[in-house]
Amino acid sequence: MNIAVIGVGGVGGYFGGKLTKLLRDDLDLNIYFIARGKHLVEIRKNGLLLDTDEHQIICKPTLATDDISELPALDLCLIAVKSYDLEDVLIRLKPKITDSTMILPLLNGVDIYERIRSIIENGHVFPSSVYVGTHIEKPGKVTQRGGVCTIVFGKDPRNENGITVLTDTLQRANIRFSLSENPYVEIWGKFIFIAAFGLVTASYDKTIGEVLESEELSSYVKNIMKEIVDIANAKRIPLPPSIIDESFTKARSFPFGTKTSFQRDYEIPGKKDERDLFGGAIIRMGEQLGINTETTEMIYEYLQKGKATY
Repeated sequence: MNIAVIGVGGVGGYFGGKLTKLLRDDLDLNIYFIARGKHLVEIRKNGLLLDTDEHQIICKPTLATDDISELPALDLCLIAVKSYDLEDVLIRLKPKITDSTMILPLLNGVDIYERIRSIIENGHVFPSSVYVGTHIEKPGKVTQRGGVCTIVFGKDPRNENGITVLTDTLQRANIRFSLSENPYVEIWGKFIFIAAFGLVTASYDKTIGEVLESEELSSYVKNIMKEIVDIANAKRIPLPPSIIDESFTKARSFPFGTKTSFQRDYEIPGKKDERDLFGGAIIRMGEQLGINTETTEMIYEYLQKGKATY
């Protein structure tokens, strides 16, 4: 069995690292890491140090490389890159995908399945949502603290086969997961929170706590949430009626000075970020469905021009 982890950052490093434990008992298994830069250099030299709430382990894949062309045909592929790298990765990955390849995308966003299927037509793609608190602490080291460390996923809408092999592999690696009849409820539920707070915190350069204490900024978050819910309803995603209140209240569990992941990326001059995954996607879907997304459009325009004034 050939398994590849494309993007060995916080998320890919955590789940990919746990998968490498299977190499000790399965001589027919190969695990490939796709990483880059100093992180790749350290993994090649010393393995990946995975520091979790449970333990510290050194994870040594069969091969660590930055070149997807070096991979064989794959049986399982975990994709854990940022959305802005997804298209290029998929183009390079396509020759390695067979009709039986299982693809588990560990990315944020509500249209990831469609983005993958626009390039890769074969294999099995399992819509998923991931919940794990991890980061690259330094090159060669991924740290996890707290969180449920779980992948929620469901069957490929086009093909219901393959899921048993995937669940068996995850179980053997002691990776927590949950099967869902409709994984899009989880995917959209997570998106409501990260998109709304990400867009507003980044555009106004405010922490989550500062947004919560501002009536104006809080109203922008709730408006964006409502726009997303309106789109989800049009797509017949059965979100609970309380989803906006629950998502907004969730923010109160974070420390006052917490910055969103998107906000941290946006702050770095010249660094790619996921504004299109959040704002761009909402606006496009709104246009397609005839749904008003005026608050998202306003915030997205601020992001395009630079931070908003407040």
